Order: sequence, then C-alpha cells, then structure tokens
Amino acid sequence: MGEREKFGSRMGFMLVSAGCAIGLGNVWKFPYMTGQFGGAGFILIYLVFLAILGIPIMVCEFSVGRGSQKSVASSFRVLEPKGAIAHRYGYLGMLGNYMLMMFYTMVAGWTLFYFYKMIRGTLMKLTPEEIGADFGNMLGSAGVMTFWMIVAVLISFGICSLGLQRGVEKITKIMMIALLVLMIIMCIRSVTLPGASEGLRFYLIPDFDDMVEKGIGNVLFGAMAQSFFTLSLGIGSMAIFGSYLGKSRSLPGEAVGITVLDTSVALMAGLIIIPSCFAFGIEPGAGPGLIFITLPNVFNEMAGGQIWGAAFFLFLCFAALSTVIAVFENIIAFAMDLWHWPRKKAVMVNIVAIIILSMPCVLGFNLWSDFHPFGPESNIMDLEDFIVSNNLLPLGSLFYVLFCVRRYGWGWENFIAEANSGKGLKMPPIRIYMLFILPLVILTVYVKGYWDFFQGQGLSPVLGLAIAGGILCVFGYIAFYRKKGTVPNDLPRGEDDKRF
Repeated sequence: MGEREKFGSRMGFMLVSAGCAIGLGNVWKFPYMTGQFGGAGFILIYLVFLAILGIPIMVCEFSVGRGSQKSVASSFRVLEPKGAIAHRYGYLGMLGNYMLMMFYTMVAGWTLFYFYKMIRGTLMKLTPEEIGADFGNMLGSAGVMTFWMIVAVLISFGICSLGLQRGVEKITKIMMIALLVLMIIMCIRSVTLPGASEGLRFYLIPDFDDMVEKGIGNVLFGAMAQSFFTLSLGIGSMAIFGSYLGKSRSLPGEAVGITVLDTSVALMAGLIIIPSCFAFGIEPGAGPGLIFITLPNVFNEMAGGQIWGAAFFLFLCFAALSTVIAVFENIIAFAMDLWHWPRKKAVMVNIVAIIILSMPCVLGFNLWSDFHPFGPESNIMDLEDFIVSNNLLPLGSLFYVLFCVRRYGWGWENFIAEANSGKGLKMPPIRIYMLFILPLVILTVYVKGYWDFFQGQGLSPVLGLAIAGGILCVFGYIAFYRKKGTVPNDLPRGEDDKRF
C-alpha cells in the first residue's frame, strides 16, 4: 500500500467536510422545524446545543480518523488496547454508511429530477393540486425513480474515481462555493419580496410566548435533536476526512469552522424559505412536502419564477450530492483499508452494490408500496431512516465519545494529544463533561427518539423503549467489554510500548 492520500489544502478539507455535513437536513428539515417550533427562539436554542453537542463529537471523529490514518472499518482496531473489542463497532459504522446511501441516493435523484423540471419549465403554470399530483406521479413511477437514482450514483462515484485531490476535493470545492453564492443571491431575493418582512420578524426576533404555547420541552428536544443529527456524526463519515488530514492544524478549530459553515447554510436556507412562505401566505412548518410541493407553488407566483426555481433546485442538488460524494469516499475507503483494493476497483464494485441496495427504497414508493414496516403510513424509506437516524447515528456518536475519553478505550491523554496537535483552537479540559454529561444527553436523544417515533407511528412507546433497551445492552457489550488483564490506554503510545 502506498502513502495515504492527503488533502491538497486546508480549504479543501474544510469544504469537503462541510459538504458531508451540509445536506438535505439543512435545506429540507431545518426550515420546517424552525416553522413548527416558533422561529428565532428555536434557532437560539439550536445554536447552543450545536456548540455543546456537535463540536465535541466531531472532534472525537476527526481525532480517531487522524490518529489511526484509517476509515471506520479499521480505525478502532488500530487504536484500541489489546483485549478490547471496540473494533467490532467498525462493522456498524460501515453498515451506517451503506444504509444512509440506500435512501439518500434516491432523494438526491429527486433533486436532480426537479432541477431538470425547472429548467424545462414543466412545473410552471400548474395549479397547487397539479404540482402535488406531479410529485405523487414521480413517486409512483419505478422507472423514473430508478433512472434519477442511478444518475446521482454515477455522478458521485465518477467524481470519487478521480481521486481525493483531483476528484473529491477539487469538484466539491467548486460545488460548495457555487452553493454558497447561489444561496446568498436567493437570500437577497427572498427578503426583498413584498410581504417578506413578517417572515423576517418570525425568523430573527424570538417570541418566547409562542415557544411556551408550543411546549418548552418540545422546542428544547426538537432543537437538541436537530443540532445532533445535522452534522451526520456517529458512522465515521467525518473520521475518514480526519485520516486524510495532516497535523499542522488542531482539530477543535477545524470542527468549529466546519460547524459554522454547516450552520450558515441551514440559516440561509431558512432565510430563503421562511420569508418566501410568509410573502405568499404559505405555512412554513408544512413538513417534508415543503421542498417538492409547496415551494414550486411559491416560484410559480414569483416574477422570473422559473429562473429562481431552477437556481433553488440547483443548490439543492449541490447540497445533496456533496453529502453523497463524501459518504461514497468513505465507502471506497472501506475496501481500500480492509482488502487493499485500488480505488478504481472499489468504485466499480460499489457502483453495482449501491444501485442494488438503493432499489428497495425506490420500489417502496410504487411496486412494493403495500409493505408497511411500522404502520399504514410507513414505507421502506422510513425503516431505513429509522435504523440510521434513530440508532446508528446516536449510538455511534456515543461510542466515539466513550472510546476517546475512557482509559479502556483510546484514552483521554491519547485523544487530547491528537486533537490538540498543530496550530489553532485547543480542546479545553472537559473530560468529566465528555465522560458523564455528554453521554447522558446522547442517551436522552436516543431514548426520546424511540418514544416519539413509536408514538408517532401509532405503536406502543413502551415497546419502543423495550427494543431500545435491548439494543443498548448489545451496544454496552461492544463498548465496555475487555479481557481480563487488559492494559488501559491511559498513556501516550510510543515505539517502545510493547503492549500494542
């Protein structure tokens, strides 16, 4: 095996890592959650949770990646003490990346299809009912859904096949810069619409009475959950970029910069969508249909709506594809780390694998639409998203934190030495917070997520808690098991350390 690839520049690392974090959750979920939970007050709480939850976990992922110089497939095996079985989480991390792409590639295909529709003008002059029916027709067509999913897969793997610097870094930088430019232009357009001022007040001025009406607990948990999931932490999708990073810069500073970029995109997305909804009398908390059903109606009411609609779905394409490219790079690294495959072979095999694995989700909206895993309104995408979002992301984040701070994991001293290596912001002495408080918060998100999901599907929340408890037992075995006589990783490792 040759020397591990590295990013060509710090800017490349920042934009590729931010591209992984910036996805449809920023553009799709954040605006409608802001609408549902009261606007500016929700945003303030979200930012606080982002700082105290997201950044420490991201530093853990980056540190494990850079310290091991491996993907999640083998990073824990390199760093764990002899006798531990932390490396078994690597299989769950790999599963998480594949399962995320099993439905994300399909949704990325939706964004490409709607950009194509906007360019052609096929959505213009349709009535709101016709636009809703058009979205339903897309979901009902297995051929259309499959075609655009494959287009998204081929574009993304094609970029990854060019290599880290020439492909992933170079093209993602262009996409991210274009995304930011498009968003700034659309923000200016949105806030200057007649009637947008009411939306700006809702978005920028906290109304705590409205928060009380919606339930402080609901708003707090909504903000905490969104801040936790927005960065896609827990399955090693950030760790891989740490493994491509040199030691000239400290990792807390890089994590803060990436979080600021991710948050800026989410805030700008809200600034585009919410004032536009208020300007045209549309409910901003309309849910997931906001993007593909509600907003095309908004563009139809705008002067030059076809141009603005095409620009919106173009930046949505960039947001979706930047995440797909980043996760595909992680998937390619699995094969390169575990089986020493060349990049081209890893790309070709995974093109076939991802297309096949994505088909159940595609067919779940049409040919297999009678399959309801949780209830009459659920489908295969709900099942896949539940496994990733309600299980692998929170438990994976918990695992990374415990692995980094426990002496029978990697150990705090090793973790802090790696995180603080290089110039820039340093990790504060917060071991107690990361050992006790942060895991408790993550467990709260995990358990509350199960309760809400089962209750929302019309199932018994108690059954959900029982399942969550069983999964936690398995997780605890992997996280805490060690053979008798295992030597803790509480000292920096060196060449003369024969324990390893």
